[in-house]
Amino acid sequence: MFLKKREVDVLAEIHLLSDGKLAAEPFAVLAAAVHPQVDYIHLREKKLSARGLYQMAVGLLRAGVPAGKLIINDRLDVAMAVGAAGVQLAWHSLPAAPARLAAGATLRLGSSVHSVQEIRDAGCQGADYCLFGHVYPSTSKPGLRERGLAQLKEAVLAAGVPVIALGGITPDNAPEVLQAGAAGIAVMSGICGADDPFAASQAYRNAVTGAAAKGGEKA
Repeated sequence: MFLKKREVDVLAEIHLLSDGKLAAEPFAVLAAAVHPQVDYIHLREKKLSARGLYQMAVGLLRAGVPAGKLIINDRLDVAMAVGAAGVQLAWHSLPAAPARLAAGATLRLGSSVHSVQEIRDAGCQGADYCLFGHVYPSTSKPGLRERGLAQLKEAVLAAGVPVIALGGITPDNAPEVLQAGAAGIAVMSGICGADDPFAASQAYRNAVTGAAAKGGEKA
């Protein structure tokens, strides 16, 4: 579970999202290498069937990724079948309320949102956190205008649950995202597309740690 605001400043999370570009085995190798530096690893493979997603998830577990760090995008059934930590619900997924009824209290439910109203709805329906973006220009969302820090701050204030920020986040701008109130950051190409994914994951971890230290000095 997330903690209160000042504690979140210290314990801000890093979520790694697969980008759908790496095959199952290379991504499993990458995920096994970087998982010590991140808090959660999302399997976000929109082109895979439930069977394919299940097989890829099993491959991650066999490679050494802890089940307690694994989050499955969209497919509640796959998340429950592999014993994942949680499921990330997209706009086309089950709403959070019936997903919570099906999964019980142990599975962590994330909801992908794009507006203040969606954030409010997700929290009321039982989501544990919201994934909000894209904050900065993102190559995964070409042609779509970024929402920016002002909308992120508005989302954080409106949310009854923690907000994880997504989209164009780098080690350089991660501190200002956390200062805007985000409980963590989500990264895709910044790690998956890096020449050295492990070094990239360390850079993100150092940025988050440094932001927490500065936040503690101001408190």
